[in-house]
Amino acid sequence: MSAGTVVLVGTVLFAVGCANGGTGLKDGGPAHTEAVAKSGSPTATPPDHVPATTEASGKPAKRVDAVALLQADPKVSAQVKRDLKPCTGKDYPVDVSYGKVTGGSVVDIVINVLSCADALGRGSYVYRAEGGTYENVFSDEQPPVYAEIDRGDLVVTKPVYGKSDALAYPSGEDVITYRWNGEKFTEQDRVHTDYSNIDGAAQPAPAVTQKN
Repeated sequence: MSAGTVVLVGTVLFAVGCANGGTGLKDGGPAHTEAVAKSGSPTATPPDHVPATTEASGKPAKRVDAVALLQADPKVSAQVKRDLKPCTGKDYPVDVSYGKVTGGSVVDIVINVLSCADALGRGSYVYRAEGGTYENVFSDEQPPVYAEIDRGDLVVTKPVYGKSDALAYPSGEDVITYRWNGEKFTEQDRVHTDYSNIDGAAQPAPAVTQKN
């Protein structure tokens, strides 16, 4: 597990299931649940006015209003913003993790936007502290997608579906590892896994790893 301070607000299962949540750091596989994170109502505050919080020793990072951050960010697509509504009450389908993934002295924020109906990842974003504010330094809006912090790297998981695949049984998945090079994230490793379909349940087949 990463030495950086990480607080898990929520994690999600790409395919419908009932697994319990993990730690927010990826330890031998994506940590997913169907829970959605609670967040306040979005405001008009621009993302460059959201204060960055210095990580305190032994204390979790201060939480930010992830919904407001996304709604005010011009890099987030209009479609994601339109769909970013509470599932029930004030429960927004947003998972937020705090940890160091860009090598800075201040914790970064990883946000995953999910769908209410099936808890699939609609978009993944990384915000880096820059001059006391947060800047969007990574986004992936090709669903289904889910991003996590794994020992200082950014790990993005994408289930792969065939034409006849049920939502709960993808044909496989891609796991892509990104590393911060001082200016941006670059792909370091990609693992593709094809699943067999035994008695209707997807089972992992041997993975093929491609390293850059």
